[in-house]
Amino acid sequence: MTVAFVFNIILIILLVGFVAAFFWYKIKNGNPKNDNDAIIAREREKYSIKTMQEFIKKQFDEITRMNLYDLALSEEEFERRKNIKYELKKALKGAGYADQSDKKYVKTLMFDLLRNNYNVNNHNINYAINFSDFEDLTSQDKFEILMHIYKKEFKQEALTQIITKYGLDFPKYEFDSQVPSYVITAKEIDEIFAKEVSEDLLTFDDKLEIVVQRIYQGYKGYSVVDDIRDMNIDGVSGGVSGIPPSFLDQISGMDEYMDQMNGRKIPMSYDSVWIFFRGKATYLSFLSFGSEAELKRVCQNIYKYNNPGQLSESVGYKVNEMKDGSRIVVLRPNFSESWAFFVRKFAPPTLISAEQLLVHKNKENVIELLKYLIRGARVTSITGEQGCGKTTLLMAIMKYLYPTITIRVQEMAFELHLRKIYPYHNILSLRETDTISGQQGLDVQKKTDGGVNILGEVATDPVAAWMIQMAQVASKFTLFTHHAKTFPNLITALRNSLLKIGMFNNEDVAEVQVVQVINFDIHLVRGVDGTRYIERITECIPLEPTFHYNNDYRKEKSLEGKLDKFMDNAVEYFEHVTKTSNYTYKNIVEFRDGEYVFANPLSETNIKAMRSNMSPEDVKEFDEFLDTAWR
Repeated sequence: MTVAFVFNIILIILLVGFVAAFFWYKIKNGNPKNDNDAIIAREREKYSIKTMQEFIKKQFDEITRMNLYDLALSEEEFERRKNIKYELKKALKGAGYADQSDKKYVKTLMFDLLRNNYNVNNHNINYAINFSDFEDLTSQDKFEILMHIYKKEFKQEALTQIITKYGLDFPKYEFDSQVPSYVITAKEIDEIFAKEVSEDLLTFDDKLEIVVQRIYQGYKGYSVVDDIRDMNIDGVSGGVSGIPPSFLDQISGMDEYMDQMNGRKIPMSYDSVWIFFRGKATYLSFLSFGSEAELKRVCQNIYKYNNPGQLSESVGYKVNEMKDGSRIVVLRPNFSESWAFFVRKFAPPTLISAEQLLVHKNKENVIELLKYLIRGARVTSITGEQGCGKTTLLMAIMKYLYPTITIRVQEMAFELHLRKIYPYHNILSLRETDTISGQQGLDVQKKTDGGVNILGEVATDPVAAWMIQMAQVASKFTLFTHHAKTFPNLITALRNSLLKIGMFNNEDVAEVQVVQVINFDIHLVRGVDGTRYIERITECIPLEPTFHYNNDYRKEKSLEGKLDKFMDNAVEYFEHVTKTSNYTYKNIVEFRDGEYVFANPLSETNIKAMRSNMSPEDVKEFDEFLDTAWR
């Protein structure tokens, strides 16, 4: 047997083995089940939220960056595509500022692209959100489905309807707490979903709209709070609870901390979603931004309306307004311990009325008094803690102002938006900018024929000084808000502000300036159950200095008599020097046992001044009110 023959035999054996192995591999991997699994995996990947979001980004980039001059289009087609490109660019920018019409335009275009170009159908849409198996849905999925259903009927009142219908705004014991708190849990959302949603309730269009919203909020929207921010609630915030990522770097003591948590899942800062609903800070424990990067993305985009400047480590916070008038405050490390934002919404113009804000017994007389304080041109402060309704009440009582009186507003950020509520009044609002100080704004206001000046919030020493200036020389009267807890606190805070900025160096003189300006204080309170009410309306009564010096010492013949007269004058002098206050005050209205009580009558000084500023018809009605309100 030759070597060549043996070599050929070995080659034949290897070839046969290779062929056999090849066929075995093909048979094994050609299993229909395996082929089907591979197809499903590809479909699942293709129709996932992440992949469809990338598709939308790519499509929008192509539309907005396309050079139409290279396409050799007809004039008609060129103009059509040019308009689409312009509209999409504008809408994408506006959608990032919470413009509802732009958001709707972008979502409509996304809907059409997914259905017509990406071939999303009633089957493969379940790879994005599993509408076919409710057991597979997350609490976020269920919440967004509920929101979609309720929005179809209630629009911006959808979240309010869900919360009130199922009593979600009552305190409950959660997280092993010894005291109740306001929280909406995943269990509650699951139970509501089971009652509200059946498998045949959602059409394909409904499902696709829900998926479009999920894609939009991760692309141009504000993540899980995107739809919530649009609702008619008091506000929404994120990043304000849970463990900041920086805390995890503090290794020492971490084991002990974990033991204290008893093995529970520790919420991170990006698991923090809170709403402010009817005065109650409520934790949505079933929602999460998912990652610190997503919370950071929201914080970096939510404040950018009207280009307020860049949020950076050196500029650790920004205060701005959004396109719908909401106030936005954003904070970042190292200024704050984590990324966080606060959106403060104000009641829509149709809901701004004192009759709706005040709900307790005898509110009608209180509202009448507020009307006469405004028409009587009284310098009035509205005080109370954050979230008690100061700004909302200020907007509401402006409707009692005579239309002939012009309104000038000075704010840190535009919040009052009085022209939206009272479009037929002469109103102009100013605010500070990087190049124009508040003092410069006030100087300009003095030259704009202002009748009543409004300060959105007296929160700093310079603003307090502006308020005093405005009330003294710049207008007929002034309205402002402040965070003082009591009336003496208000006077002291304003007095100290004047001293701090150097307008005065004597406490007594500074206090005299304040009490000569302030006429009334309306103090608002938010109860533990979120109820808001006027706790008191206080009148400030300046004490006029009266001197009783005796000048008859010249008539005294004896030294002893002259000394007696001198000592009398010395006592009088030191009584004035050492007096403890330049004012007294009394509560005109008080809130007692669930109703408003008129406690003390107005002073004759203020009654006379109020009459002089009212029309003859109002003077007559005011006199009748004085006769009946304090009975």
